Amino acid sequence: MALAGVRVVEFGGLAPVPFAGMILADYGATVIRIDRPQSQDMPAADFLARGKRSIALDVRTPEGLATAKDLISKADVLLDPYRPGVLEKLGLGPEVFLGGAGGGGRNERLVYARLAGFEPTGPNREFAGHDINYLAASGVLSILPKLADGTPSFPLNIVSDFAGGSHACVQGVLLALIERGRSGVGQVVSADMVSGARYVSSFILAPSQMADESTLYINGKSLLGGDAPFYSVYACKGSSGFISVGCLEPKFFKSFLGILQAHLPDGFDGGGGYVPTERGQMDLDRWEEMRRYFEAAFKTRTRDDWARIFDAKDACVFPVLTPAEAAARRNEDVPAPHPNLDRTPANPPVGGFATLQPGLHSREILSEIGYSREKVAQLLEAGIVRAVNTGSKL
Repeated sequence: MALAGVRVVEFGGLAPVPFAGMILADYGATVIRIDRPQSQDMPAADFLARGKRSIALDVRTPEGLATAKDLISKADVLLDPYRPGVLEKLGLGPEVFLGGAGGGGRNERLVYARLAGFEPTGPNREFAGHDINYLAASGVLSILPKLADGTPSFPLNIVSDFAGGSHACVQGVLLALIERGRSGVGQVVSADMVSGARYVSSFILAPSQMADESTLYINGKSLLGGDAPFYSVYACKGSSGFISVGCLEPKFFKSFLGILQAHLPDGFDGGGGYVPTERGQMDLDRWEEMRRYFEAAFKTRTRDDWARIFDAKDACVFPVLTPAEAAARRNEDVPAPHPNLDRTPANPPVGGFATLQPGLHSREILSEIGYSREKVAQLLEAGIVRAVNTGSKL
């Protein structure tokens, strides 16, 4: 596998960093999650733990801190999910491992990856937040499709948390590992979800920085943001589901319109006598009429009927599948690691998503970094480390 031999230490956190760790594990990295011993009695709520191991360790104690330093000193990558400054206060800041300007760190090859919400050097760096707040700060939320009252809609927590957060963090880790192959030294990778959301949204943010906005906007109307009736989602007959339409280019619009109108019932009236034509695609003054026509048209048949009609046609139409339908279409239970590598493929996601009981692998992890049985027993007895099936320490 592509990341075989890469050793990662991940501090347990919320979704973005766990997903980054899971990506690395899926492609062969050895990922060890450091959990708090207080949470050892129950599986963590994190269900993005596939392929990882856990040590439950109290890093707030001198012995626990020393153990964490030993563990990280043997790692290639550290994943930090906390707000800026938290690991520094614990005594686990970058300088401990990477050293200062003159070197002297405990692990100068370490890729020290940090994933924050707001920009770590910005005025909001100490603020609590979630994806929707980071999306708001990025400028992206304001231009997403609007609800009926003009309020911006938002795509769950995909853009900031995972695209701009997890994936940006992993990209930074991989770039730093490649560079380390040349220089022999690691570095700090600093990612935040506001900056990441802006970067992955470059295509839709670009027109606001350019004099010519014609690629995405026409006279203030958004081609991709819900204004264009030929780039939208429509309800079908009854409660049968929805259909997506994305025929932006004239040739696809022509194909779409011809197929749609050929399968409407005799005497169909979309309302007001309006009938869209190929030449009228960009007649903005009639877009609302066109939308009403399409709404009425798609309600004449079920989603599956329309799917069969448009199947294998170059019209940019596809049914909106449920998660279960999409999984069945791909013959997979859960999303598979992506992209595919032909020589060094990822681990198949056997078992699907997974939680991980804190401390499940504490003994073996400590043994791997050279701790004797006696030292492990002392840490367990003191409650600094917790492990599954340790009698009174359960």
